[in-house]
Amino acid sequence: MGVAIRTAGAGDRELIVRLLDEAFQDDPVSGWVFPGTEERRAKHPGLMAAFTDIVLEAGRIDVTEDGSACALWLSMPAEGDHDDPAGRDGAAEDEGPAQVREAVDPDNERIEMIGRLTAAIHPAGRAHEYLWMIGVAPGRQGEGLGTALIESVLDRCDREALPAYLEASSARSRKLYERLGFELVGPVLDLPDGPAMWPMWREPGPQRRPA
Repeated sequence: MGVAIRTAGAGDRELIVRLLDEAFQDDPVSGWVFPGTEERRAKHPGLMAAFTDIVLEAGRIDVTEDGSACALWLSMPAEGDHDDPAGRDGAAEDEGPAQVREAVDPDNERIEMIGRLTAAIHPAGRAHEYLWMIGVAPGRQGEGLGTALIESVLDRCDREALPAYLEASSARSRKLYERLGFELVGPVLDLPDGPAMWPMWREPGPQRRPA
């Protein structure tokens, strides 16, 4: 049976924020940004809200009809300069990471750091779809919901000859993305005193399905 997927709107904001917060509470990168358990429980929802607002405005959020999983996508242009929404060229001038830090937790420099570090390794020069985040409710993981969300966009990428890009934040997610045709691109990002993030790129091609 297929997974019903729809595009989220402003009315889904609280659902998406709650879903991402639950899905990423135990993620290695979230644990690095907010090392203390109590601090993470208190402030992590605000970071997920900031990310949700950015993508609702500038990208697209796909959500399963039952609200158990969501994927945040940005369509990145080919330009690598001032038209680049990721701010890869001239990161010092990009205020996005600093604004997120100010809105969520001004005293936490890692909020800004993660934005700048990931922007610095983001590939430039070719238009592509960027999977910013994907979250599945803890009780629904392992049912193929994340795969269905990703494949719905990858099918379009194949039809339109568009590459796709993401950063895997755990070894488990990296294996899933490899099954979907993503490959490591560039050096691994080792967060200072923290976990690794794997930049992964997928060239468009024939439909790929998990083995």
